Amino acid sequence: MDFGRLLTAMVTPFDENGQVSLERTTELVNYLIENNTEGIVVAGTTGESPTLSPDEKLVLFEHVVKAARGRAKVIVGTGSNDTLKTAEFSKRAEALGVDGIMAVAPYYNKPNQAGLYEHFKTIAESVNLPIIVYNIPGRSSVNIAAKTIIELSKIDNVAGVKEASGNLDQMAEIIRETSGDFHLYSGDDGLTLPVLAIGGQGVISVASHVIGPDMKAMIDAFLNGEHAKAARMHLAMLPLMRELFAAPSPAPVKTLLNEAGVEVGGFRLPIVPLTSEEKTSLLEVYHQYIQNK
Repeated sequence: MDFGRLLTAMVTPFDENGQVSLERTTELVNYLIENNTEGIVVAGTTGESPTLSPDEKLVLFEHVVKAARGRAKVIVGTGSNDTLKTAEFSKRAEALGVDGIMAVAPYYNKPNQAGLYEHFKTIAESVNLPIIVYNIPGRSSVNIAAKTIIELSKIDNVAGVKEASGNLDQMAEIIRETSGDFHLYSGDDGLTLPVLAIGGQGVISVASHVIGPDMKAMIDAFLNGEHAKAARMHLAMLPLMRELFAAPSPAPVKTLLNEAGVEVGGFRLPIVPLTSEEKTSLLEVYHQYIQNK
């Protein structure tokens, strides 16, 4: 399954009462697709998955599939640190017509590499959908080693990995030792271009909420052999990419979207609004980027 080059880890829009807003979700899906998103990842970290109930997630999955209308692939976050519950939940998601599953490394219980392999193998065997393994040691406290991901890639429906380890050597080993139809995505906006340079597929992005066309243009420039142009674009976007994670995500990106008139509401605790200083810094970096384009 080819999910595209530029995927967005979509925020979850809430209404004024902190409930999931399906109306705002439709508007956001249309906005993202209009701004070059090729795949939408629903209920990932950026979507505040830890504070969404299973029922809320299922309603959201079904709604995004309907709102996307086949214009973008819909990949949904079903992962948890309970293997059997994740497998069962993935089956329920599959029945809603989603295009793929993204499952995060088990957090808190800190399995070894054998446990990680069996975790993802069990999930893969529970569904017929393509699965993206999500490696994010900064949040899960465990790193899925390159050798483990390489072994997982041999399972028919393990289609790719979202790599947020920040370790380009590890990513290069994965790319070198897996087949061409296994896709590695950067899990960090700031590593999009370096990951492309070592043969990665693209990025599962947060910044694409606000600079999607520019990110797509950078990816296209690189793929067209315009490497110096792509590098200039990468360097220009980097300060904004960093600022989007200067405070706990998704507070910065939701703040920018609301400022731009794309209403996505607030956040659920323990995520809190930006301080006045944080908001000022974010807006200054954003407006400076827009002015210098």
